[in-house]
Amino acid sequence: MGKIATLPEIRVLSKKYRDAKKTVVFTNGCFDILHAGHVKYLDHAANLGDILVLGLNSDQSVKLIKGENRPVIGQEHRSLVVAALSSVDHVVLFDDPDPKALIEVIIPHILVKGADWPEEKIIGGDFVRENSGRIERVDLEPGISTTAIIKRIGELYYGKQ
Repeated sequence: MGKIATLPEIRVLSKKYRDAKKTVVFTNGCFDILHAGHVKYLDHAANLGDILVLGLNSDQSVKLIKGENRPVIGQEHRSLVVAALSSVDHVVLFDDPDPKALIEVIIPHILVKGADWPEEKIIGGDFVRENSGRIERVDLEPGISTTAIIKRIGELYYGKQ
């Protein structure tokens, strides 16, 4: 099994890691245009445990969350890019607008989200805590986001403000 895993594969891998007493960390997101903020966030998440599993929103899921114009980069390419990061051990695509079902398959020890999410609104947080896990909120890099990058490209190349 490679870094990009299917749902059945990640189910088996997660159990294997838990049985081996490895700390499984989970985070998720669109990671549409990878930037330094993403890299720092994923490095931080990876340093919290032994194995970092990244739930990557599929194209269908991104459209539900971000609108018809997103993603800019398709799921196959986004998967390859995030899987190439040394901090990421496994990438698994999911179609739902939220990662709840995926979290329930993985049963991570640590669930990581950006600090822009209040802890009580982190989807899957209750499940993780009920299974003896914890939530970690990570500060985001100020002034950098995919939306800001898209806006800046529009301003630079198309004069859109």
